[in-house]
Amino acid sequence: MTFKPVYVVDGARTPFLKVRGGPGAFSAGDLAVQAARAMLLRQPVEATALSEVIVGCAAPTPDETNIGRVVGLRVGTGNKVPAWTVMRNCASGMQALDSACVNIQTGRSDLVLACGTDALSRAPLLFSDGMVNWLAKWNGAKSTGQKLALLRQFKLSNLAPVIGLLKGLTDPVIGISMGQTAENLAWEFGITRKEMDAFSVRSHERAIAGQNRHAFDEITAIIDAKGNAYTEDDGIRRDSTVDKLGKLKPVFDKPSGNVTAGNSSQVTDGAAALLLASEEAVAKWNLQPIGRILDAQWAALDPAQMGLGPVHASVPILQRHNLGLNDLDLWEINEAFAAQVLGCIRAFESEQYCQAHFGLPALGTLDQDKLNVDGGAIALGHPVGASGARIVLHLLQALRARNLKRGMAAICIGGGQGGAMLVETLG
Repeated sequence: MTFKPVYVVDGARTPFLKVRGGPGAFSAGDLAVQAARAMLLRQPVEATALSEVIVGCAAPTPDETNIGRVVGLRVGTGNKVPAWTVMRNCASGMQALDSACVNIQTGRSDLVLACGTDALSRAPLLFSDGMVNWLAKWNGAKSTGQKLALLRQFKLSNLAPVIGLLKGLTDPVIGISMGQTAENLAWEFGITRKEMDAFSVRSHERAIAGQNRHAFDEITAIIDAKGNAYTEDDGIRRDSTVDKLGKLKPVFDKPSGNVTAGNSSQVTDGAAALLLASEEAVAKWNLQPIGRILDAQWAALDPAQMGLGPVHASVPILQRHNLGLNDLDLWEINEAFAAQVLGCIRAFESEQYCQAHFGLPALGTLDQDKLNVDGGAIALGHPVGASGARIVLHLLQALRARNLKRGMAAICIGGGQGGAMLVETLG
């Protein structure tokens, strides 16, 4: 398969804002619009010149169902630029990029705004089935007597809300949470609690170092309706230590598990936006790209081991380009859970796993000095729809900051899938 490179002209993201109880200040649309506007204002093209807008979002609210169109109109594309929404769980933002790439390669589009966004703080609270059934009967009641009878049947337990986010993080096919899939990998590969917590501390330490040296210049400040400004990721913990994390209780396998809130990604609101272009558009508008997307791959596996999706998606790309793990300059693997990323590292190293799933010898040990060099979702947060776009954007930024060339961004996907993109810088 020949993958005609697509140019990444520019990108921006919002600060990732930790969910702290109650709806956040921004809807998913607000976040995507502010990131996209900041980026487009730097470019010599108007939003009306875009071929299309594609937005990945895992949990749009009912008033932003086709959030792609909402974002397109709000950034000023006018009525004639089409816009649409994609959803591939945790990789929705990466899917937006890949969908843009396909349309650019086929000549359908030349210049595409591709975004990933989610405001998980606004995930809905739902009525229980008991409450829905009671309300249906109430609405159908035709007499006062019928309504009085229904009032006597009402149970206070009906008022207990169903948390939409928790339902979304539970696999409906195998009936277990995403956190339990991380526990599965920890058990399979012998990953200890101390290893998980140490990896998590490192994520925070690298994110802190990144903030200190301005490694997150892709972040644009955003302002809420009350005039409050948000300028940086607010979930990074400067006091994180292995000892402190070791005191946290397991969340998903409470009797004997090792996955805790401290070694899992943070529930977060945020968005990332990238401008992708064909070679012809680059020349027409005299654009100055920061990099190119060289290849992309989607893969599927057992939902109970969904965290190994990055392995299954990246291996075919490595094979197509005759690359070893450490032939790449940098890697970004989204940190859904510490156990999940460590599981990917162990799977690459495992002769048994690589032979069983790819018919290959073990790929070797991934150099962790090349992995998530400025921290990852454990420290920065994981707004589900945005993360796939964020890791591609930051990978390019991290490569450019170090005068490096090629890197791989990879992400696991709830439901048992994985996505990966191979990118390179220019100049």
